[in-house]
Amino acid sequence: MGGTDGMDIERAGQDVGVDLAAVARLLADGTRAAFCLALLDGRAWTANELARYAGVAPSTATSHLNRLVGGGLLVEERHGRHRYLRVADRRVIELIESMAVLAPRRTTRPGSLSASGRRQALARARLCYDHLAGTVALAITDAMVGRGLLEWGPEPSLTGEGAAWLADAGITLPGGSRRPPVRACLDWTERRPHLAGAVGAALCGHALGEGWMKRIGTTRALALTDTGRRAWHDHLGLSPTDL
Repeated sequence: MGGTDGMDIERAGQDVGVDLAAVARLLADGTRAAFCLALLDGRAWTANELARYAGVAPSTATSHLNRLVGGGLLVEERHGRHRYLRVADRRVIELIESMAVLAPRRTTRPGSLSASGRRQALARARLCYDHLAGTVALAITDAMVGRGLLEWGPEPSLTGEGAAWLADAGITLPGGSRRPPVRACLDWTERRPHLAGAVGAALCGHALGEGWMKRIGTTRALALTDTGRRAWHDHLGLSPTDL
């Protein structure tokens, strides 16, 4: 019975012209999945950088990257002798983040204090492509909702008060973009949605540009600066314990 059901599902996919299993196979390998998670920081990485990140040989990385590019999840750019890889588009980002939320949590202990510190830093604040994620991002989102700057329902939106707040804070949204101003992005470490969309990207860019947040090394993790603590308090009333 189970085999018959499986064949029926496969035929259904063929009937509508969708090979969902092909996408699943691309992310079924741990090395390819690690590459995709690393590229959520919004930067283009070289093949050698990704190989070092995943702890595999350059030739192995090249083989996996070719599959990801061929499958449409990544795109490549060549500058001289260097090959740079990045996520193809926002649909891929949303796919990876959604799968990360569904993925089981690993209970293995970090192998070192530095590994434990990196994990805690990522959970606290990190880049989710071009917007903030982690507990800091959720605190900012909650504060904006509490102050009436965001409508946080099935179709989240920026309120009139929110638009005025952005202008007062010196945060400018890009003009002419078809991107939704506000989108809820499910945070894979906290299992709750944080602010994304054009507003989330503008807020993140402003925070980095003004030195409210800064990168930790070459990872996606971000650190909250003293300037940032004062700024989030002044603009949103967030205390150090909130962040």
